[in-house]
Amino acid sequence: MKYINACIIAFAMYSKIPMPRADWEKENMKYAMCFFPWVGVVIGACVYLWGRFAGNISVGSILYAAVLTLIPIFITGGIHLDGLLDTADALSSWQTRERRLEILKDSHTGAFAIITCCMYFIAYFGFSSELFEMQRIEGIGVIAIGFFLSRCLSGFSVTAFPCAKDSGLAATFANGADKKRAGKVLIGEGILAIAVMIWVSIPLGIAAVVAALLTFWWYHHMSVEKFGGITGDLAGCFLQVCELMILVAVVVVEKLL
Repeated sequence: MKYINACIIAFAMYSKIPMPRADWEKENMKYAMCFFPWVGVVIGACVYLWGRFAGNISVGSILYAAVLTLIPIFITGGIHLDGLLDTADALSSWQTRERRLEILKDSHTGAFAIITCCMYFIAYFGFSSELFEMQRIEGIGVIAIGFFLSRCLSGFSVTAFPCAKDSGLAATFANGADKKRAGKVLIGEGILAIAVMIWVSIPLGIAAVVAALLTFWWYHHMSVEKFGGITGDLAGCFLQVCELMILVAVVVVEKLL
């Protein structure tokens, strides 16, 4: 029962999918992060199905790209995008570490957040439209699995990286988790995702994995240097950037093949 409750907590927190009620007790929180990547399975399945069958209903590249761009936001409710925008404001402030942490939790939206949001959607939309022109199902398959991999890495960071503060979403899950076991499960899930991505397409899978791991390295470096550790917003920022970089890597390598 505790695993079911852990799954419910993960989906209730990180998606807009209706879920039954579950108590946020310590026993239920221990393994919640292990089920976080499975939100990515739902997103990836929807992305794959749209990418696979959109051509059969004669949609154009603009609608194709628009739906691919909006599927993750629709399912998650934009919770990770909020982290990206808060992080953009904090990093662009050039303030002290303490002030940057305050900006992360500030509910107001700054100019740099709006600029970043526009740039992110334009980039994601643009590269998604290139997938329509390529008409290769391997690319959309690798990208779909990337939603699982990005959450494996983000979840693992919560169990392994230092937290910048004792409160907040990341600290709540980190303090409640069985870090050792959850970390091992997330590593196993990540290895599975990598293996499947490479199985789907060796060149595209390798490119996507390299892009994800380089983004993960940047995330760790940026979080520790600029904030003294991770927060929920920083983990969300990583996830959004990681998914964009996976898309970019797949499109670029497809163009080169």
